[in-house]
Amino acid sequence: MNIDMVGLAQIIEQHWKYQNKLLSVLLWPLARIFQIIAALRRSLYRYGWIKVYCLPCPVVVIGNIHVGGVGKTPLVAALVRSLQQKNIQVGIISRGYGRQSKDTIVIDDLTSVSAAGDEPLMLYRQLSVPVAVGKTRLAAGQALLRQYPELQIIISDDGLQHYALKRDLEIVIIPATDVGKRLDLLPNGPLREPLSRLQSTDGILFSQGNPSLMHNPVVQNLITDKWYGYSSLKYGHFYLFNQPQQRAMPSDFAGRNCAAIAAIGRPERFFQALQQLGIELSATVTLPDHATITIDDWPDADVVFITEKDAVKLAEPLNREVWILPLEAVIIPDLSGWIVQRLHLSSIVK
Repeated sequence: MNIDMVGLAQIIEQHWKYQNKLLSVLLWPLARIFQIIAALRRSLYRYGWIKVYCLPCPVVVIGNIHVGGVGKTPLVAALVRSLQQKNIQVGIISRGYGRQSKDTIVIDDLTSVSAAGDEPLMLYRQLSVPVAVGKTRLAAGQALLRQYPELQIIISDDGLQHYALKRDLEIVIIPATDVGKRLDLLPNGPLREPLSRLQSTDGILFSQGNPSLMHNPVVQNLITDKWYGYSSLKYGHFYLFNQPQQRAMPSDFAGRNCAAIAAIGRPERFFQALQQLGIELSATVTLPDHATITIDDWPDADVVFITEKDAVKLAEPLNREVWILPLEAVIIPDLSGWIVQRLHLSSIVK
């Protein structure tokens, strides 16, 4: 992507946050064209004009109608952990956004981040769960089941608009901060599909919400006849890169020159979390989502903080002290229990 395209993308994203009247006039017709194309594409699958393929086990899509980070991957991890605790045999499929390989890959301990993508590799390492990536989620699911035929359920990390794969349940993630906002479709707004798409989903999860949000009139109109809930985030103990047994508290970094770097969807959240924990940051470096961190990107500091997603892209040796702040989502109420009940899944004791 050249500099002009990057600049244009930044202008449009800024317009999504702080509406520019001139851009609204210019982009509104394009958004209507995008809306027609999206609706036509979905209808072609829905009415059988384009074939929809099935996997021999239930598929649950955890997706979004927004462009950009909505905190989806931590929620997928939280759901999978909860299913594992119920002794449900679960696997994950993903496109592996940003990876260099086009092959369908079942991830193992030797898989590189360039082959798998940062988020799928992170999920595999965090959860010790079968994960496959592919150009299509159908191919990823087929490969995963060939190697792990005992799987009872597959979670599709994203893929709400990947209609070629039949899904048994759709859970859509909506940022709590977007509730009540007037959002338009691309390029006039951040939506891939209109808000009316939520009516046909099985559940809505409001990321970083709270109990009072559930009583909001806008939310009440959205959640009729479907599962609904909200999520919160919690941070674990800092641990040293490639040495997870070495932990630290925020007070351990007092008086040191600290900085942070992030190549994630909404990096400001990570930086704010560090500051709320009492870390004084002398510098922050923001890179595009999924970007590789190069030597030139590192800030000049004694200690550099990164996310777990970025950590999977790093290789030793590093000429600096790098600490990771793990992030974990909490889903309220129990989404996994509802899924188990809806799909009539039974625990398997190993």
